[in-house]
Amino acid sequence: MTSRSLRQRLALTLLLPLLLVLVLDAIIVYHRALEGAYSGFDRTLYASAVSIFKGISLKQGELQVSLPHEALEYFEGGTAVRVFYRVSDERGLLLTGYGDLPHPEGPAPELYQPQYYDANYHGERLRLIAIRQPVHAITAMPSRVAWVIIGESGEMRREFARNMLFDALWRQALLMALMTAIVLTALRRGLAPLWSLTREVSTRSDDELAPFSTRQRPEELLPLVAALNQYLERLRCMIKARQRFFTDAAHQLKTPLAVLAAQAELAEREHSSSAMRTRLGTMRRSLDDAAHGVGQLLKLARLEQDATGPLPLTVLDLSAALRLCALDWVALARRQGVDLGLGDCASLQVRSHPSLLQDMVGNLIDNAIRYAGAGSAITLGIEREGEHAIIVVADTGPGIPAAEHKLVFARFHRGSTAQGDGSGLGLAIVAEVAARHQAEVTLADTPGGGLTVRIALPLAVPWPVLT
Repeated sequence: MTSRSLRQRLALTLLLPLLLVLVLDAIIVYHRALEGAYSGFDRTLYASAVSIFKGISLKQGELQVSLPHEALEYFEGGTAVRVFYRVSDERGLLLTGYGDLPHPEGPAPELYQPQYYDANYHGERLRLIAIRQPVHAITAMPSRVAWVIIGESGEMRREFARNMLFDALWRQALLMALMTAIVLTALRRGLAPLWSLTREVSTRSDDELAPFSTRQRPEELLPLVAALNQYLERLRCMIKARQRFFTDAAHQLKTPLAVLAAQAELAEREHSSSAMRTRLGTMRRSLDDAAHGVGQLLKLARLEQDATGPLPLTVLDLSAALRLCALDWVALARRQGVDLGLGDCASLQVRSHPSLLQDMVGNLIDNAIRYAGAGSAITLGIEREGEHAIIVVADTGPGIPAAEHKLVFARFHRGSTAQGDGSGLGLAIVAEVAARHQAEVTLADTPGGGLTVRIALPLAVPWPVLT
């Protein structure tokens, strides 16, 4: 099912209420006009009844009727309206007119007070007026009450009602057509900036990722333009990270692959098994270095890919997390002849991503094992400084000169005192993870020689702890 266009939705949203309002207005106008017209017809009936009363006289105690000329013209006129009348005395004795013309139901009306009513007469619906009024004689004889009833058929009223209805509908239809034209024109002009933005987006080339300008844009389009620009920024970061990953992967794999090729060629020339084992050992170490470097590259790529969204953090016990991380690396440290241990670990809570925290501390321990060398010691600890928990990783290796403290966070940069194999990506991963946690990483010299890395994490509120 295809959805309607935005223009259609806006047009229906605007025009349907207008149509309802115009129809309601037409009904109200029609009924008000009809009431006024019917009131005019009723006044005509009343005037005719008053005219008939002028022709009623009392002579010798008896009522006599002489219809006035104007009343005769009304009754015998050439209009399509048929008029019926009846003049009788108080007892109901017919003086003139139609004797079976119906009286009003209920009690008789007050003297001089007209009573309007509708009734059926020989299969036809009539509008009638009944008036009771005393007739006085010229002499001092007592007066007598006369009844005058006049009824007219509804042809003229119905025709007038039809004409009023058609006139109201015609006017409202014309007004609706005018309002439709105005609304559609306004929508076309109002949506023009949206069509312009649509054309601007659709005509862009695939490699054009510059942000859209917000100048001369309607205020309602600014959130959409801002969302498009945010998407373009994320797309640029993703493409840049992918390009950097390919470049770094090529840089990281070039040396181990070259070593593997050279060692394989030399191994083919060796005749003794001991020399062959030496070459194979070198090849294995190159493979380990390549696997380690690729693993770190993938971690960096994953961190950069997730950098555009919020990092899901959990409140956890930092000392428990540090102990688990130390247990993961203690076996490797022993094989390398490095003493890995825990120092003072304050029980503090931080908001962190558990696996990323393990990666960050694990890279620091891995770096210390690789570069501190056999016979060195690595100590892990936790301190508190104000509103921050400080993770401390101190080794007794050769350390890093103070002038290189900032440089070693760059990719593939290894300190001038670095020994052994390494990719130069460990501290880059540490810096990336720390940035995602809004933490600060600092380097310092270990008293007596070596390197101390301090990571300041903001303390968490006292929520339930995940251990």
